Amino acid sequence: MNLAQIHNVYFIGIGGIGMSALARYFAFIEKSVAGYDRTETPLTKELVAAGMEIHYEDNVALVPDKYLNSAHTLVVYTPAVPSQHTEYQYFLANNFDIKKRSAVLGLITKDSFCFAVAGTHGKTTTSSILAHLLKESGVSLTAFLGGISEDFNSNFLLEGTEFSVVEADEFDRSFMQLSPNVACVTSMDADHLDIYGNAGELEKTFIDFTKRIKQGGKLFVRNGLPLQGYTYGIEDDSDYCIRNITIERGTYIFDLETPDATLKGVEFNKPGRHNLLNGLVAFAMAMESGSPPHRLAKALATFKGVQRRFSYQLKNEEFVFIDDYAHHPTEINAVFEAISEMHPHKKVLAIFQPHLYSRTRDFVDDFAKSLSRFTNILLLDIYPAREEAIPGVDSQWLLSKITSGNKALISKEQIIPRIKAENPDVLVTMGAGDIGLEIVKIKKEMSYAI
Repeated sequence: MNLAQIHNVYFIGIGGIGMSALARYFAFIEKSVAGYDRTETPLTKELVAAGMEIHYEDNVALVPDKYLNSAHTLVVYTPAVPSQHTEYQYFLANNFDIKKRSAVLGLITKDSFCFAVAGTHGKTTTSSILAHLLKESGVSLTAFLGGISEDFNSNFLLEGTEFSVVEADEFDRSFMQLSPNVACVTSMDADHLDIYGNAGELEKTFIDFTKRIKQGGKLFVRNGLPLQGYTYGIEDDSDYCIRNITIERGTYIFDLETPDATLKGVEFNKPGRHNLLNGLVAFAMAMESGSPPHRLAKALATFKGVQRRFSYQLKNEEFVFIDDYAHHPTEINAVFEAISEMHPHKKVLAIFQPHLYSRTRDFVDDFAKSLSRFTNILLLDIYPAREEAIPGVDSQWLLSKITSGNKALISKEQIIPRIKAENPDVLVTMGAGDIGLEIVKIKKEMSYAI
């Protein structure tokens, strides 16, 4: 791909969080950008406001004329787009330069010093912390994030090209398109079994990804994973380790040990031990930029967070509302433990929207076990995303396996009335589907109610 010859970039699935970051990049370097997505969202509205042309019907006739010139148009698509998609088939049949999002990301970052964050959980938070640390250290970087950073109010940051920060996504083996200088692996729990078939194949692919690190590069791995690299952990024998944790006014305060020194009294504001680990590995990776450790520690204390990652929507003495992207049993466990640590002895109401029929089927017993930790749990119907329904796999089936004393399957229209009826001290919404679109409504109604 020769960017100098590309005048137009057309995205099939432009509203995806990773795709939209690439769209912002191409617009920033003054390419014409347009695209298709299935539905209009707040994110697509932002892209339109930034000057991009977007339509919501799979129809070649709606593609602006200048993007139909194959000599000067790059077509970028996400693997979530079905192969029978009409526009995709048109571009394929007419010999356009068509590339997956991951391939484009690999090409853009190959000439920079690339930091890649991999793992079945924690990618977005870790990469956002890393980008924040590097920015606060004054280095020249570009960051492509899988969520909206509350520090940048965007999923894209461009303040130079010496360093790049990317998420190394295991879905569809996308991370095999990257060749990072420094990488981390936060977790390797079974997921995306519709792609990999079994946990062993997923683990093997993570190992293959680590072999793509450039010669002389470094790998950081959470202590206990079956990978060779610099380890990180909490109160253990890791190369990078957090010790002596206390909590003051909702803030973690701890000592941070590196192979060369110990930093005392480091602060971090995001709840949950999983977030502490994300912060720790981001710190370890950022040190590879040459930034002073004390400056990085100071920046760690100012990290605001990522939208939909244990994000406080309302927080006062009477009521706390937390929203999280959790869509895997391990992530639900992490949310439960963070709430228990930060808000002990409170009445908690959890609302969960399962994501994908295949994931629900493959992990139904694990989901039931994780969700049963909440005394009060409400389920929404499964969000299908790219999938067709699977007979017998639905939220009622999952609900039947949950052992919580107070559980129910509800519609979106019932969300606010049920919250008011339950009158919780702490409300948490979880899921990777369109439950995120309900947050503004809940926040507005509960602001009036308290």
